Amino acid sequence: MQKQIKNALVSVYYKDGLEPIIKLLAAQGTKLYSSGGTYQFIKDLGLECTKVEDLTGFPEILDGRVKTLHPKVFGGLLGIQNNEQHHQQLVQHQIPAYDLMICTLYPFKEYLEKNASHQELIEKIDIGGVSLIRAAAKNYQDVLCVANAADYSEVLNVLQNNQNDISFRKKMAAQAFKTISEYDKQISDYFNASESMSLRYGENPHQKASFQGDFNAMFQQLHGKEISYNNILDLDAAVKVIAEFDAPTFAILKHNNTCGLASDHSLAKAYQKALASDPVSAFGGVLISNKPIDIETATLIDTLFCEILVAPAYDEGTFEILSKKKNRILLVQKNQVSLQAENVRTVLNGQLVQESDQKTENRNDWNQVSGAPLTEAEMQDLEFSIKAVKHLKSNAIALVKNQQLVAMGCGMVSRVDALRHAIKKAEEFGISLEGATMASDAFFPFADCVSIANEKGICNVAQPGGSIKDQDSIDFCVQHNMKMVLTGVRHFNH
Repeated sequence: MQKQIKNALVSVYYKDGLEPIIKLLAAQGTKLYSSGGTYQFIKDLGLECTKVEDLTGFPEILDGRVKTLHPKVFGGLLGIQNNEQHHQQLVQHQIPAYDLMICTLYPFKEYLEKNASHQELIEKIDIGGVSLIRAAAKNYQDVLCVANAADYSEVLNVLQNNQNDISFRKKMAAQAFKTISEYDKQISDYFNASESMSLRYGENPHQKASFQGDFNAMFQQLHGKEISYNNILDLDAAVKVIAEFDAPTFAILKHNNTCGLASDHSLAKAYQKALASDPVSAFGGVLISNKPIDIETATLIDTLFCEILVAPAYDEGTFEILSKKKNRILLVQKNQVSLQAENVRTVLNGQLVQESDQKTENRNDWNQVSGAPLTEAEMQDLEFSIKAVKHLKSNAIALVKNQQLVAMGCGMVSRVDALRHAIKKAEEFGISLEGATMASDAFFPFADCVSIANEKGICNVAQPGGSIKDQDSIDFCVQHNMKMVLTGVRHFNH
C-alpha cells in the first residue's frame, strides 16, 4: 500500500536529478523541511520550504558542522507513527513526523581521489548526514530513506506510480545501510593508511596497486628490492603451504602454485629435492622454509636466481651469502601471526566471503577401499600428497614419492589433462613414477585417471570420493593391486 508523504526532510550534497522529486512532492501537498544549500535550492524553484533552524529554534553553528543534530529532527525520523506514546510526544514537542528523508553525503571519496589536503578531507567527513540516514533507515516502516543520488529516478517513478510500500522502503533502507558502511570504510582506510603499503604496480605495469594490511606484522624484510603485488600473492600461497608441515620442509612457488615441495631430516636435502621437482619453473620463484636457513642450504640456494626467500630465521653467516644479489628479497616470517579466518574476493558488483580452507585430512580420516594394508612410508606419502594438492589451483593432481612432490598438474579444465601434464613434467626431468602416490583435489568421475596412473607405475591414490561412478575407479584399483583411500574432503581452489 502506498504511504502518503505528509512531511519530507531533504538535505543533500548531490542535487542533479532532485528537482522533479521536489516538484512532485510540493504538488502533492508535502511539507518540505531543509537546511543550508538544499533549502536555497528548493526556494530557487519557487517552492515553500521550512528551514531546519526555524523548526529547531537553533541556528546552524560551527561553519555548518552542526545543523540537523537536534531532537526536533531525529524525533521526527525515529518516532513510530502508530505508537500512541510516540505520537503524543511528537505532538507535545511540535515535531513533524517525517515520511520521507532524502540525504546524500559529503563527497569524501571524490576528494580523496583528487588528492585533496588532509584538512579538506576532514571537512568532507559527514556527521549529520550519516546520522540522518541511519535514523531514517532504522525506521523504514514509516520513513522512506533515500541515500544515493543514483536512486533519484527510481524514487520519482515509485512516487509517481503510488508504489511507496513497505517492501520498497525496506529495500531502500538496505541500500542506505550499505551506503554508510562503504562511506565509513573509505574514511577508516584513509585514517589507517599506516596499514596500507603502496606497491610498484599491480599484476601488470598499467595497473595501480596497494596492500591494505600490515605487512610488517607478518614479515621482517632483511634485504632486497621493494615488494610487488605478485610477490604478495605468492607469499600468501607460500605461507599457507608451509604451515601444513612440521618436519624440515622447503617449498618453491611460481604464480601461486607449488612447483617444488619436499620434506627431509636435513633442510638442505629438502631444498635439493624440492628443486629437483622442476628446476626450470623454480627460476625466479618464491622459496620458503619452515626451519632456519643454515650455511649448507644458503650455499645451495645462492646458485639459483630466486625472487624471494622466506624463513623463520637465518643462521650466522647466511645473510652474507644470500645478500650478495642486491635484488633478492630476504624475509623473516613472524610465526606468531595467524592467517585470515575468511577469504574475501571481489566479484561482479559485490564480494564473495567464505571460511578459509583449514581442513587437512590425515590417516585417521581415510577410508581405504582397495589394496593391501598401507605401510608407514605409504601413509606418509599419502598425507604429504593431500597437503600438496590442497594448495594447487583446480583441477589439480599431485604426484609424490618419498616426501617429495615429484610432479604436479594444476589449473586444468580436465583432471585427465592435469595428470598427463604432471606425468610429462616428471618424465622431462627423468623422475621415475614407479611406486609413487597420486592425490586429486576432487573426485574421479571415471576410471581414466587411475588407469593412466597405473600405466606409469603409480600405486597409491588419494581422492575425496563422491562421484556416482566412484566404484569404477575403486574396481580398477582392486583389479590392479593399487591402494586407494577416500578422504571425504574436496579441496577446490579456484
